[in-house]
Amino acid sequence: MAAARPAKFTVVGAGLGGALMAIYLGRAGYEVEVHERRADPRVSQQDGGRSINLAISTRGIESLAAVGLADEILRMAIPMRGRMMHSLHGELAFQPYGTEAAHVINSVSRADLNIALLNAAEKTGNVRLVFGKRCAGVDLDTATVSVTDVDTGKKSTVRADAVVGADGAFSVVRQQMQRLDRFDYEQAYLEHGYKELTIPAGPDGRFLLERHALHIWPRGGFMLIALPNRDGSFTATLFWPLEGEDSAASLRTEADVRRYFAEMFPDAVPLMPALIEDWFRNPAGTLVTIRCRPWHYRDKVVLLGDAGHAVLPFYGQGANAAFEDCLVLSECLAAHAPDREQAFARFQALRKRNTDALADLSLANFVEMRDHTASRTFLLARRLEKGLHRLFPARFVPLYTMVTFSRTPYAEAVERARRQWRIVKLAAAAPVAAGLSLLLWRRSRR
Repeated sequence: MAAARPAKFTVVGAGLGGALMAIYLGRAGYEVEVHERRADPRVSQQDGGRSINLAISTRGIESLAAVGLADEILRMAIPMRGRMMHSLHGELAFQPYGTEAAHVINSVSRADLNIALLNAAEKTGNVRLVFGKRCAGVDLDTATVSVTDVDTGKKSTVRADAVVGADGAFSVVRQQMQRLDRFDYEQAYLEHGYKELTIPAGPDGRFLLERHALHIWPRGGFMLIALPNRDGSFTATLFWPLEGEDSAASLRTEADVRRYFAEMFPDAVPLMPALIEDWFRNPAGTLVTIRCRPWHYRDKVVLLGDAGHAVLPFYGQGANAAFEDCLVLSECLAAHAPDREQAFARFQALRKRNTDALADLSLANFVEMRDHTASRTFLLARRLEKGLHRLFPARFVPLYTMVTFSRTPYAEAVERARRQWRIVKLAAAAPVAAGLSLLLWRRSRR
């Protein structure tokens, strides 16, 4: 009897999640075709997508390590040991991310990482990459993808046994699923958008800011951040309200931009010789959170990454969560083979609650980064967290540490953090209650 042929997967989207999932599928022996509307970023710089740097941490590293890519990716990264806070008057304050030397997050170029993943996908021998083909729709029952050539407009179809929708927050695959009965979908835009700016390298490629830190200029209601690049430059991003009197839309002239940056970010302005050019050339991007369910249709279609759960970038977990999706989905496919429907259902059961928790964390961390990181109360709370962790390393683990430096499920990390703080509050209240009881007892004896 002839051996059954391996199942064929069509992956829609060759971004970070789609490329890594193709590697997992190809290494598992599946036949894989990846279709992407953009040109091949390895040969063209046109329509390259977002260029904001990524912060890769434990979840992403372990997902890359499972396919032998962690060392290669970390070689192109710059470790960041903490936040460097810039006050309005230029004072600097460093806030370490964790309590151990290994507690670093890694600044990686999105474009360089994507290219490395695409190269690795092709090396599996089972993955075919097709660029310049826009997904126009999906027949959910037959796992057939309709594609349109972006240059010629020619339409064609791609048939497979299953489709992976990895085509981002505005996923065409998900849009097709939204027509299904009882499909839940929710999107929420942040009132803030982002504008990308540049801090170039100094003479001889020298870093003009501390290279091993994520730099933040918190200004209460908005903030500027900067992440290091290997060439000595920094990618800076201003997160600011899109509309209103004090917003990106209010800066209409060069003089407006120069005045506002000199007022709000005086120590950054001398580092940005192309500020005006960047400001008027780079469009303002929007920020959206997306939640949906279900993530799969029978054994034919499954969503991962932003297609199923787009989150705000403020916990640095977007790419990490997408990579962890790939790892978990591959484990589910292996555990339940050849029953893809059960594998897809198990994948959703393991991930949905956790990515919902991450969405909440990401919004909360935005408020923390822009409003609280410079406050004394915030700093005292973080010192207390780290002190308790050093005293009781197994019993008290800061939420940030669980999210960033472990693979503790996001929802479990949130619940554990709440329990820990309840215990701390009770412990802190006990001496007060005891003292009050003693005082009342003494008064009653008079």
